[in-house]
Amino acid sequence: MKTAVRVCSPAHVGFLVLTLLTGLVLGTARAQNEPILVPEAVDYQKLIPILPEAPQGWTADKPEGSTEDVGGFRITNVHRDYHKGEGDKAPTAAISILDSVSNPDYVAATTAAWNSNSESSEGYSKSVTIDGNPGFEAFEKETKHATLWLMIANRYFVQVELQNQDPAELQEWVKRVDLKKLAEIK
Repeated sequence: MKTAVRVCSPAHVGFLVLTLLTGLVLGTARAQNEPILVPEAVDYQKLIPILPEAPQGWTADKPEGSTEDVGGFRITNVHRDYHKGEGDKAPTAAISILDSVSNPDYVAATTAAWNSNSESSEGYSKSVTIDGNPGFEAFEKETKHATLWLMIANRYFVQVELQNQDPAELQEWVKRVDLKKLAEIK
């Protein structure tokens, strides 16, 4: 029986969606007397093709996605898991894309928080820029868990999570995502 290790669990995606919704509610509450001019999130089917195929020697699960109406706003998320081998110590990767166009306040607050850097014997977190896109990278040494977040076109959060790999591999995984094509999707 195949053991699947999910690097980006539904709880991680749920947390992202919950955070986005909280920002939506707070932004709406603050501006109740103003008309709501919120751009539409794209349909998830436009983002699925951006999730790359598995690199040589790896397997990929079927990509997942959803576009949901939540409190008058649409939220789109796509995700794909990748595996190399079997077992608890096998390298895994996950790529997720969240369309956050409906909440510019959330985008601004999140990317502003990426301006902090720290390093310890347990790991590190640091701000990064990849192809002109702001991002944030974190690595936990004990669990060998690495994560990279990028903001694309002031709209899309791209998250790459790795388990049991060197954090330098984050750069290789994000290169597999066509960031320019993603930025053009409206």
